[in-house]
Amino acid sequence: MRNRELEPLDPEKAVEQYLDSRRPSITDSTYRNSKNRLGHFLDFLEEEEIDDMNDITGRTLYNFVAWRQGDIAPVTLQKQLSSLRVFLRWAADVEAVPEGLAEKVHSPELPDGAEARTIALEEERAEAILEYLNRYEYASRRHVCFSLLWRTGMRISSLHALDLKDLRPDDCAVDLRNRPETDTRLKNGNSGERWVYLGPRWYQVVEDYVDANRYDVKDEHGREPLVTTKQGRAHKLTVQKWIYSVTRPCMMHDCPHDRDPETCEAMGGYQQASKCPSSRSPHTLRRGAITTHLLEGVPPEVASERMDVSLEVLYRHYDARSPGEKMNQRKKFLRQ
Repeated sequence: MRNRELEPLDPEKAVEQYLDSRRPSITDSTYRNSKNRLGHFLDFLEEEEIDDMNDITGRTLYNFVAWRQGDIAPVTLQKQLSSLRVFLRWAADVEAVPEGLAEKVHSPELPDGAEARTIALEEERAEAILEYLNRYEYASRRHVCFSLLWRTGMRISSLHALDLKDLRPDDCAVDLRNRPETDTRLKNGNSGERWVYLGPRWYQVVEDYVDANRYDVKDEHGREPLVTTKQGRAHKLTVQKWIYSVTRPCMMHDCPHDRDPETCEAMGGYQQASKCPSSRSPHTLRRGAITTHLLEGVPPEVASERMDVSLEVLYRHYDARSPGEKMNQRKKFLRQ
């Protein structure tokens, strides 16, 4: 519940004011790192449609940690959450959030090997999941969502934005459009608009889903979403839970953590799936998809346009190839 003594403040404006207040006393590097780390929190608040700092609660922070966990290395997550706590203490000082809210940001414990590089879903594992879905859940919502995210490397916000009218059957493609006026903004706005090729195999999955399993409903703006629930357009967090659930290893094999399925906390439906240490978020599919494209010889410039990510960011955050794999890719273009 909102604390009526708080002063309304837009989250983006709050981060801007916070960084301005710290600018004189910190280095340029610290400033850039803080801006980048808090940018992820702003992205989450935007997805949650929270446009006032007053509305941030302990549950909001819990959901943010779950949203980021699995996308990045545990050490990186701890650094981001440390920056978030400092920001929330400042926000409490300016009466934008309740006192003590920063102490509700809880960092997960660091496992052994926490210094490992950023997580990406491996191609072999993704293909095994697709084989399972193709056999047991063909053209289901989980099948179509996982297939689109893996095949295209698109962001979950892009999948969320798709309407039936965005399908391009003659080209086996989808047309990603920025429609902020009806609540489906692409990450990079109009510059993120593009056609994305699926190919006959994956487009057939989409068509069969529409014909057999899609709920024939409209959203609150009268649009016909591609991915639906009984209530309308599937929320991004709902899609995220589907992905967490289908990436649990016990879907296809024995539990690698020696847990009893009868008592495992991650088996309590879609809501609990993210508690599995081996489940993966949609963002790890994006990283894995980009890496797989690169390993298959897709030029980085093509992957950059297809996934709507700059080359600089692609190399820094999404390219999970090992040094040896990168060398082998370069060898293909060199004279022997």
